[in-house]
Amino acid sequence: MSHEKSFLVGGEGMPGAPPPPSFPQPPFPAGPFPPPPFPQAPGPFAAPAAPYPVPGPFPPGPYPPPGPYPQGPYAQPPYAQPQPMVPGDQDSPLHSTYHEDGPPSYYDNQDFPSAHWDDKSVRQAFIRKVFLVLTVQLSVTFAFVAAFTFFKGVKGFVQRNVWTYYVSYAVFFISLIVLSCCGDFRRKHPWNLVALSILTLSLSYMVGMIASFYNTDAVIMAVGITVVVCFTVVIFSLQTKYDFTSCRGVLIICLVVLILFSILLIFIRNRIMDIIYASLGALLFTCFLAVDTQLILGNKQLALSPEEYVFAALNLYTDIINIFLYILAIIGRAKE
Repeated sequence: MSHEKSFLVGGEGMPGAPPPPSFPQPPFPAGPFPPPPFPQAPGPFAAPAAPYPVPGPFPPGPYPPPGPYPQGPYAQPPYAQPQPMVPGDQDSPLHSTYHEDGPPSYYDNQDFPSAHWDDKSVRQAFIRKVFLVLTVQLSVTFAFVAAFTFFKGVKGFVQRNVWTYYVSYAVFFISLIVLSCCGDFRRKHPWNLVALSILTLSLSYMVGMIASFYNTDAVIMAVGITVVVCFTVVIFSLQTKYDFTSCRGVLIICLVVLILFSILLIFIRNRIMDIIYASLGALLFTCFLAVDTQLILGNKQLALSPEEYVFAALNLYTDIINIFLYILAIIGRAKE
């Protein structure tokens, strides 16, 4: 038994056993072998790479320039989808809005800053010009008032020739319509100043003629009260934070009511009603003076353009003249 096991372990054939069958092997060709179809991973058993042909040298330059590209417009597909915007630099051409909202605005270019009308220097120059023109107008008007009040010869002449009042009223009305309705004309220098001068002279004659029918004391008192009221309203309008320009529509409605009230007083002659009418008129035009003052400042809801200095001076001038006439009417009717 031990002898048989020794044969099994040692791998030697047992005596008398038949030899193992031999299987036929296919003949393998002798080398060289073709390279594998895929490159093998490097390793200790990697086959040597076959010698591949090396590309020849490229011809030296210069090379011919590329041909011209076709110019647009290019044909667009019928259902082209918009390209998504790539997030990045906001100043890049991808984020440009040139083709969305038209050409870029001239005022958006920082290299060419625009002179805005709301600049403080421009607005301050506009305010100075308005008050300078207003000062000249008021000086002419109160010079007429003084002449028609203190000089008896002039006072008697205008009282005897009432028709001159209607002529001056027609001239005043025409010049007022031209300056109020023709915006291009009142911005055209020097014709705007010429029209304003004609309006000032005609209204000054009318105011002087009205003042000639009152006592001298009443006229002086009315002038003093007007100066105090107007100066106070202008200073208050310059300093207050309240926006009077938002009340302009209400004031216009009140003006229409006041005109209807004046038509009623033509048929109803009453001293108390006259004083009430004059008081309401003075109060209304005091509010108009506050509104027109803030329109000049330009820091409220509504503002006038700096080109409208003639129109601004006209508004302030008519407000002050109406305040003076209504105060004069109150004093005159109260002294009767």
